[in-house]
Amino acid sequence: MDGKNRVRPDGKTKVTGTLKYMTDLTFPNMLYAKVLRSEFPHAEIKSISTDRASTLPGVKAVITYKDVPGMNRFGIVFPDQPVLCEDRVRYVGDAIAAVAAKTEDIAVQALSFIEVEYEPLQVVDDPEKALEPGSPKLHDNGNILHEAGHQHGDVEAGFRSSDLILAETYHLPRQMHTYMETEGGVVVPEKDGAITVYAGTQHGYKDRFQLSRILAMPEEDIRIVSSPIGGSFGGKDELNIQPYAALLAIVTKQPVKIHQTRKESVRSGIKRHPMKITMKTGVTVEGKIQAQYVKIVADTGAYATLGPAVLDFSVEHAAGPYLIPNLLTEGISVYTNNGVAGEFRGFGGNQITFALESQMDRLAEKLGMDPLQIRRINLREAKDPGPMNHRIAPTDGAANVLETIAKSPLLHVSKKSSSPFKKKGVGAAITMHGGGLGYGRLDPSGGRLSLSEEGKIVISFGFEECGQGILAVIENLVTDELGCSTEDLQIIIGDTEAVPVSGSSTASRGTSMVWQAIQLMKPLFIKQLIEKAAELTNLPAESLLIGPGGLYQKKSPVISFSKLAAQGFKESSLVVDTSFQFPTTPDPVIGGHFLYSFGAVALEVEVDLLTGMVQVTDMEHAVAAGPVVSKQGYTGQIEGGAMMALGYTLSEEAAMSEGRYLTGNLDTYLIPGIQDVPPDINIHAIEELCEGDIYGPRGVGEIGTVAVAPAIAKAVHDAVGYWVNRLPISSEELLDAIDEKGEKAWI
Repeated sequence: MDGKNRVRPDGKTKVTGTLKYMTDLTFPNMLYAKVLRSEFPHAEIKSISTDRASTLPGVKAVITYKDVPGMNRFGIVFPDQPVLCEDRVRYVGDAIAAVAAKTEDIAVQALSFIEVEYEPLQVVDDPEKALEPGSPKLHDNGNILHEAGHQHGDVEAGFRSSDLILAETYHLPRQMHTYMETEGGVVVPEKDGAITVYAGTQHGYKDRFQLSRILAMPEEDIRIVSSPIGGSFGGKDELNIQPYAALLAIVTKQPVKIHQTRKESVRSGIKRHPMKITMKTGVTVEGKIQAQYVKIVADTGAYATLGPAVLDFSVEHAAGPYLIPNLLTEGISVYTNNGVAGEFRGFGGNQITFALESQMDRLAEKLGMDPLQIRRINLREAKDPGPMNHRIAPTDGAANVLETIAKSPLLHVSKKSSSPFKKKGVGAAITMHGGGLGYGRLDPSGGRLSLSEEGKIVISFGFEECGQGILAVIENLVTDELGCSTEDLQIIIGDTEAVPVSGSSTASRGTSMVWQAIQLMKPLFIKQLIEKAAELTNLPAESLLIGPGGLYQKKSPVISFSKLAAQGFKESSLVVDTSFQFPTTPDPVIGGHFLYSFGAVALEVEVDLLTGMVQVTDMEHAVAAGPVVSKQGYTGQIEGGAMMALGYTLSEEAAMSEGRYLTGNLDTYLIPGIQDVPPDINIHAIEELCEGDIYGPRGVGEIGTVAVAPAIAKAVHDAVGYWVNRLPISSEELLDAIDEKGEKAWI
């Protein structure tokens, strides 16, 4: 079977339900834990009493901040979030105490026995209010987490030379990751004083580092087992339940399990950053962009997590795949008493792309131009610099996806609406998306190839399988590059005790990292295998090659991997390691990327003129991300990302009021169901890389989700003549617009 079409190695166990996730694990004498969260979005803690909870039968331990032996803080960029709050709470997800008990019911009851005296403080629930001089300071340094910007050219001169200037403000919502497996896991204390943490995360080594500071333990005494994960999408990149389970396991000397309910996950889990983006764009009558000014205000919530990097990414992608000679982008990430916002699939690209692509469509309308043509005349070329005038790998991906999607039948063949009460419309959008963590950030990559005593080719990486299909990528690349079979292969990931440091399962970096690591390791690995086989068989090394099951001379097998391992490496093992930094721009542009993927979307919507509901009825993608490694994985990532974007555009908003979530569960938070998915999503994979590109395939975990929202907005306008500037699209807003325009006269 074609390697690209192989069945995923973890597919059968997942669909049959036999695969064990971290939250499925149980251990002898295991306790169950619960975390007490704040009653208020902002308050001083006057006192905490755990006496009643501690004496409840079945309770084994109750902990507060006094029981944290090390640093009572965590956070990927800035450790500013208390593990257990000492004197102040800043959002409703703040943890105050944790309980371990014989049963989950007892643990829940014990939480109700913990007495906390609060003094409520003024709630800062809006980032712009947080920036006002008299606003309460949520942190010692004030309410500004991070400021970022970029400028090149003379923006004011560019606006003066423009024939048309368009200014608009766009509002993007807070979105939940809504993974099926909520945050959870088990921490097991070992006999030697070490601990093993079985919990879903996207970066085991990063968790180990953070936990070592909290627990005041050497990193080597903390083992993180982190794969497989039942979905993450960025939401499990930060610590969640791990500190509480670890502290309780150490105190009780028993395994401790925490598995958050959906309501607990909603309350404490990170979300996509809400943003307010103001964009002013000047163009000539021919549609050539002369200048653009962008202001981004991001609500990062109570704590930092990855807020600075998300803002940097939005600033970087404010120009998108276009050449803008005069550009000024200003961004600010602001602390509020709202839920914590952090990493989310698209990483700030979704928000800025919605604004940018919406601008392009509105400008085209005002100029009387084809919306794809205005994009075409402003599009970057293969050897042009990146969006912040920094050096990037040459790529003609932007032109490739644009010209491919321009041929889509969706944009050229009109379809009749399914009802006289509905109107159809079509839209398209394009985007570019940087892979890796970017300039100025440690982005280690690496891997290990070895031959085990049993004759298995073992490949190890230090990242995680979080539903993205990375096992299939590894399997396909190794078997294709080495020539062995899947039966010869053993893949080890997600266990700090058994894998090398190779960075996180984030930033669309997994596929690129695996490919690059294999290119670096395979020459020496193959050389050593062949040399040892030649020595054992007395055959010329140059006549041998690797094949299924072992080594061959022409088409004849000469020695199996198992015999080679047993006879050739008795005294020493065959191990090849590599370590390298993920490729980044050589220019000192904070967060600037070097490898980019490109995507374009064309779609069709149907707007119900009676209800204001919008349904996407057809969709087509063009993606330029280099060679396809796993067809199933590639398709799944694009389709899955598109459906996540569907929810972001049409129904999902984790709305808050005065620092409290208005939605506490999935009964009122509507994610797309199977009936919302278009019956056939056509995907065009553009596999050719630019001449001289030596960096191999790019990841596609995010690119399929970024451009969907502006394409839907354009299609809605095509149907009913109304421009949307706020997501998710409001049915009430559409109905009001339809009434004002007299659209119901069409019925």
